[in-house]
Amino acid sequence: MIDLTAPDFIDNPYPALKLLREKGAPQWHEQTGTFLAAGFKDASQVLRNRDLGRIFEENAPSSEWETFNWLHSDSILDSEPPKHSRLRSLVMKAFNPKKIESLRPDVERITKELLDEAVKKHNETGQFDLIGDYAEPLPVKVIAFLLGFPVADEHLLRPWSQSIVKMYEVSPSDTDRDEAKLASIQFASYVHELMLERKKNPGTDLISELAQVEEEGEKLNAHELIATCVLLLNAGHEASVNGFGNGMVATLQDAEQLAILNADPFGLADTAVDEFLRFDAPLHLFERTATKDTDIGGVEILEGQKIAALLGSANRDERVFKDPDKLDLSRNPNPHIGFGAGIHFCIGAPLARLEMAISLPRLIERFGSLKLAETPVRRQSFVLRGYEQVLVTNRP
Repeated sequence: MIDLTAPDFIDNPYPALKLLREKGAPQWHEQTGTFLAAGFKDASQVLRNRDLGRIFEENAPSSEWETFNWLHSDSILDSEPPKHSRLRSLVMKAFNPKKIESLRPDVERITKELLDEAVKKHNETGQFDLIGDYAEPLPVKVIAFLLGFPVADEHLLRPWSQSIVKMYEVSPSDTDRDEAKLASIQFASYVHELMLERKKNPGTDLISELAQVEEEGEKLNAHELIATCVLLLNAGHEASVNGFGNGMVATLQDAEQLAILNADPFGLADTAVDEFLRFDAPLHLFERTATKDTDIGGVEILEGQKIAALLGSANRDERVFKDPDKLDLSRNPNPHIGFGAGIHFCIGAPLARLEMAISLPRLIERFGSLKLAETPVRRQSFVLRGYEQVLVTNRP
C-alpha cells in the first residue's frame, strides 16, 4: 500500500494514485487507519454524503492543547450541521460575494506593490522567488487587510498558520505538535485582543462585521469569531499559495502551455486558474467519519470508521478528464474538486480565484516569459501540497 510520507511519493504521487484508482472501490489504508477514495465519483460522494461527518478529534485534554482544540471544534471546517449551518450562515453575511468583489482594487494594488519589489530584486540578482516574494505574501496581505490586521504585524501570520496546519499532515512530529500548540495560543490571543478593540471601536474590517452579524437572535461567540478568523487565514491563503505555485511550476516545465499563457495571459487567466487547481491540487486529502453505517463505492463504511477523499487523485481521473495527466490551461469544462464540494466547499474559494486571476496575468505582463532558475524546493507534505521556494528569471 502507498506510504504517504515517502519522499518519492511526495515528489510525484500521481503514478501511485493512478494505480490506486485502478483498484476501483475505496481501499483500506493501514498507515492512516482510513479508507481512501481515489476516484472522482467516490471522492465526490465522500464530500457530499450526509452520513459522513467532519469530526474533529480533540488532542489529549490539557491546558496546553485547550486553545488548539477549540480553534478547530468551533470552526466551520471541523463542524457539522446544525452548528456548521449556523456558523456558515453568520459568516457569509459578512464574507459575501459583494465583500469579496470590493477587494478587487486592493488585490490589484497589493499585486502591483509585490511585483515592483520582485522587479527590483530581479534587477539586482537576476532572479526572484515566485513563492516567497509573490505567491505567499499576496493572500496573506489581502486577508490581513480584509480582517483589519495592522500592516506591521503581517509577518506574524504566515508562521502561525504554517505551524497550525502541520497538524493536518499524516505523521506530525513532536516538534510540529509543540509548534502548533504555541502558534494556536499566540494567534488566538492576538485575534481576541483585536476583537475586543473592534467591539469598542468598530471599523469596516471583517472582524468588526463578524462581531456584529446576527441572524434570528444568533451571533458568533468569542471562540467562534476567533476560530473563523484563524480559519480564513489558514485555509484562505494555503489554497492560493500552493495552487498558484504548483500551477506555475507545472507551466514553466511545459514549453507548449507556457507559450500559450505568454501569448494571452489575461484571456486565459480564468481557465488557467482552474487548471492549476486541478492539475496539481493544493489540498490532496480531506477526511470524514461515518456517523452511521454507509456505503461509498460499494464499500461499507461502519459507524466511527474514517474515509478520505483524495482530491488530487480525483482531479486526475481518466473517466472524467480527457488526458488528465496533461496540463491544459484552456481546459473547459473543468469540473475539478480542488476546493472541495458539498457543505464543506471552501468558503474562501471566490477570494482565492480573484487573487490568482489577477496575480497570474499581471506577473506575465510585467516579466514576459519566465523560466525556472533552479530546481524548485518542494514542501515535504502530501496533504497540503506545495513548494517552499521557486526561483525564476527571465534572463537567457
